[in-house]
Parts: sequence; C-alpha cells; structure tokens
Amino acid sequence: MASTFRACSLFSAAVVSVMCICLTHQLLVFSVAKAMPSSFSVDLIHRDSPISPLYNPLETRFDRLYNAYNRSISRINRFRPNSESSNNYTSNALQSDTVSSGGEYFMKFSIGTPPVSVLGIADTGSDLTWVQCKPCEQCYEQKPPLFDPRKSSTYKNLPCGSNSCNALDSSERVCDQQNACKYSYSYGDRSFTKGNVALEKFTIGVSTRSSPVLSFRNLVFGCGHNNGGTFDDVGSGIVGLGGGPVSLVKQLDKSIRGKFSYCLAPTAYAEEPCASSRIIFGSATESDAAAVSTPLVDKNPSTYYFVTLEAISVGDKRLAYGGSSASPTEKLGNIIVDSGTTLTFLESEFYNSLESALEEAIEAKRVSDPKGLLSPCFKGAKDIDLPVITFHFSGADVKLQPWNTFAQVQEDMVCFTIVPSNDIAIFGNLSQMDFLVSYDLEERTVSFTPTDCTSLSCDKLLNWQLQLVIDLYVM
Repeated sequence: MASTFRACSLFSAAVVSVMCICLTHQLLVFSVAKAMPSSFSVDLIHRDSPISPLYNPLETRFDRLYNAYNRSISRINRFRPNSESSNNYTSNALQSDTVSSGGEYFMKFSIGTPPVSVLGIADTGSDLTWVQCKPCEQCYEQKPPLFDPRKSSTYKNLPCGSNSCNALDSSERVCDQQNACKYSYSYGDRSFTKGNVALEKFTIGVSTRSSPVLSFRNLVFGCGHNNGGTFDDVGSGIVGLGGGPVSLVKQLDKSIRGKFSYCLAPTAYAEEPCASSRIIFGSATESDAAAVSTPLVDKNPSTYYFVTLEAISVGDKRLAYGGSSASPTEKLGNIIVDSGTTLTFLESEFYNSLESALEEAIEAKRVSDPKGLLSPCFKGAKDIDLPVITFHFSGADVKLQPWNTFAQVQEDMVCFTIVPSNDIAIFGNLSQMDFLVSYDLEERTVSFTPTDCTSLSCDKLLNWQLQLVIDLYVM
C-alpha cells in the first residue's frame, strides 16, 4: 500500500490562516472506529496546534518538526538506564538524567474548592501530578494564576509515614520538622520542582451529554512552592499518567478500573493542524475495528509502559528486532510506549538494517536533510510512494501508514521520523497518531485500534481556546 503527498490549506477564524502541506492516504484496508468513546474525557491540545497557547504563527511546519525533534532528543534522557545497571531503569537514573522537554500535550482540569482551572502537561512518563502553588519561595513565570491552597477548603497536607508519602521513591521524598511529607524532583537541564505532598479535589472532564464532568476528592498531588528551569509559562505543572502508584490513572482506579485511552490526531506538521486529540478515562466504546493487544511488561520503574517489540516489516520484508545475541529476558519489555516523545527511537544496530530495507522499498533519490537531523530522506513529495511499516509487538501487529513514519521537511523532500538510539527504544506519538491507544492496568495490556482521531473542527477548537483564555487568564 502506498501514499502520496498533496497540498491542502485550512483557514483559522482566529486571525491567522494556516497553510499546510499534508499527506493523503488511499482507502484503508482496515475498518476504523466509528465514534469516540463515551466515558468521561478531556481534550488534549498539542503544543503546535493553532489553538495552543504556545502556537507561533511565524514558525513554519518545518520549524515545528525540527523543534519536536530536539525536544525528543532531550526527553529520551529521562528513560536512559543507569550506567551501573543496564537491565533496570533505576530511580537514580530517573533523577539524574531526566530532562524537562516542555511537553507535547496540554490537559485542562480544575483543583480545589472553589475550583481553580489548571493547564498541565499530560505525561505518560511521569507519576506524581504537581502544580505551582502559593506562597512561592521560587516559581517560574506562568500566565495562569497560581493555585493558592490556603483558599481551598478541600486541601490537606500529607504527613510523613502515610501510605501515599511512602509510595514515592525514597530519593524523591523528605520530611520537614513538622512531619509534613515533601517531594523533590530534579531534572537533567537543572529544572526542578519541590513542595508539599497533599490531598485535593480534582474536577476532570468535558461537559457533554455523553461525557460528564466528574469530581474526585482526596487525590494525591504535589503542591510546588519551589520550581524553576525551562518549563513553559502557559502551563501550571505536570499531569502524571504513568503506571506508578501515585499517578492520576492509578488513583482513579476504582472509578476507571485501571483503564484509560487516548486518540492522538495528526499534528501541525502532519495532516490536520486544527485537529483535537482526546484522553478517555475508563472503558472506551466498542468499535467495529479489531484492536490488537500486547502485554505490558513489569520492569523498573513502574512509571513507564514497557512492551516487547519482536520485529518490524517494511512492506512485506520482515526484520527481526533485538539481534540474535540478545537473551529472551533482554528482549522482554525492550521498548517504551510514550505519548510525550514525538519521534520513535530504535536500537542503532537494528536501525542500519531498517534503513537498508527502506532504500530498497522506495524508488526515489536519496538526499540529505539540510539540517542534518533526520535520515534517510528522499527527493520528491507529491508523487513518491512510501511503504506501510508494521511494528510486530508480542501478540499485536500494528500497521503504520506513511503519515506515522515520514514527514515533509521541504517542499520536495520527505524524511523518516524513526531515529536510532544507543540504549533505549521508544514508540513515540507520531507513530501512535490515528490509533485509539488503550491501556488496561489490571489486565496489563496496551491495545491499538486504527481510528480517525480528527474529532473536532477548527471552529470548535477556536471556541475551546476562547474558553481557555476566559478560564485561565481572566480571573
């Protein structure tokens, strides 16, 4: 199956006209989900979307792609293993090597009583949800008002020795003289957040007939009184969606039974720059499309979603992943599924074979990326035929279309968006777009269902942006 590039344009009523060169695909050979799930849900806004507070109309789609590349390189540091323990991802490595990449998706929710609107980075690579709080010993500049726990009737600091405090790694928590539980996260780029571990009321959801707004009392979060570094000024902190005990999805377990999903629409440097993505808490609505599921592998830290990649096919050519020298134990859980990393990373030795297979499959002149970042690249854009690439996870074959694996970096050039890594593999968000990605933390599986994730039009999203401005800036 092949795909071609074509030009298209989208007009935004919010002052700018957004021009995009996009991928168009032939009739898909698989069914797609008919509708988005009806569980309670929240829109996820990509940082490069025209309705994002970070959107810069002066940047080209190529600028955004390269910026995403650089953020991906920074983010992969948080997943790198400690040099003294190549088989485990230790908390020491997490603390010393984590790099704040600014995040790819924002999620809106409210905390406290009365509720205060918060815009946080939705992060499947983090556990503890934290926001900046008054009073600030040191805070990075943010445009939305800071959360003031003294004005909330439902706020409560947690003591040391409590189960929730003990759930944090010993390197992440400290106790003060009043026996209050404190957290401390540091990042490789010298960003940091420190504060109280506390309980608070969270209000989550979109107000629709099929998706109500729900409130949850006594959720654990970090109230950051000392924060700094490279965090974006439009966000208030991080929403932890990882698999650890204090993550938001783990704390909502009784309500959502360990299930959550997201559907990522093509981004501003792909097909639909005005498309909205969505995260669904709870079971997703059944669809006619057959989902494929792969087991989650238990490894340290429990935050990350490890799965096993067995092979990759370029068209009909199948390439075994991991090498013959790797032991069965090393092959298990050899790649992390992560929504916060844009690119997909594969081990370097295997990548050489993959690159050769691509050259054989693509009948176009190979050229160099002018910025020297992506490879391989090919001359042409409008008429170039690109192969379907299949990721063969344990028990699940996930067919990626060309918009999942290639991007147009110039008017007449396309480049591969899967890159080599020396030590860790990550299945990034470009590869996950237009799939309903469903996590079941009770059954320990992650599933992929081909789905049209372009659920909202530009006009609806611009209304969402207006409401966001009202909620976050006019208070």
